Amino acid sequence: MRRIVIFIVSYLLWCGLVWPYDQNRIGTDGTAWDTGSLLLGLGVALLVAILFGGALTNKPKNLFNPLHIFWVIVYLPVFFYYCIKANLQVMYLVLHPDMPIKPGIVKVKTKLTSESGVTALANSITLTPGTLTVDVINDNELYVHWLVVESAEEDKATEIIVNRFEYFLEKIFD
Repeated sequence: MRRIVIFIVSYLLWCGLVWPYDQNRIGTDGTAWDTGSLLLGLGVALLVAILFGGALTNKPKNLFNPLHIFWVIVYLPVFFYYCIKANLQVMYLVLHPDMPIKPGIVKVKTKLTSESGVTALANSITLTPGTLTVDVINDNELYVHWLVVESAEEDKATEIIVNRFEYFLEKIFD
């Protein structure tokens, strides 16, 4: 079942990527799809499902759960807000004549229990400029390289780095 869901999601993603945005690409028969691209997409989606279907998700039915989709839609603007904010902070640090950075690695903890949730959290932290997830230990402890360490204390660092994402990821994955 998992591979079938991954195949469908991969193929829909492929179709979205090859959608003919240019009206000149619409065929003479009036169809908007290029048959070659659709067949190639079937092959790629099948390959992805076979090779990675077992590794991508433990609960594929959750991909179509309306509640999970709702929380993903809510999470994305929050993630983009913190990503833009961090970009501006890093830009300030780079352009500042004194370059006031205080780098270090801090340990943070998460309440997330699923592997997918912890992975999404680690990726969210890494995709936010100024932070990089270095390691995950015991499935709930993350070591994060922080460009400007605001607090080396585990609880305070967890509050600053993890809590902004954790609430939403808990709703999506746990």
